[in-house]
Amino acid sequence: MVESSRPFRELCAEHGIAVTHQRQVLYETMQGMPGHPSPEEVFAAVKQRVPSISLATVYKNIHLFVGSGVFRELSIHHGTLRVEMNREPHHHMVCSVCKRVADLPDDEDHGLSLEAAPVRLRGGFLVERVSMDVIGVCPECQSRVN
Repeated sequence: MVESSRPFRELCAEHGIAVTHQRQVLYETMQGMPGHPSPEEVFAAVKQRVPSISLATVYKNIHLFVGSGVFRELSIHHGTLRVEMNREPHHHMVCSVCKRVADLPDDEDHGLSLEAAPVRLRGGFLVERVSMDVIGVCPECQSRVN
């Protein structure tokens, strides 16, 4: 079931999270944000609805949501925490110029495939999920160069 279609209180109960107004606003705001927002982007958006919220509170609750499995953390190789809200199997396209991250659905025929997890690799490494980053230049950055 897609997390965004479930009532917030039910989602929190299932993941062992206490319900607070700030968490609900944070969750709802993140669900409405496109792409893979950084905590700073989430903070700017949430601050419009909860002016007293701090950046530390946003970070703490994003980490809580990620740690409890509500959201996933995007690859740490992109330099800053990015939150993954799309729970469908997919890859990522990362612009090497502006660092924007976009989803690349796994069900398209582009020659890429995700293995089903969990899988145990040689040496005992237990794979929880597999993701692939496709590095290139986004259309916006291409148009600025030409």
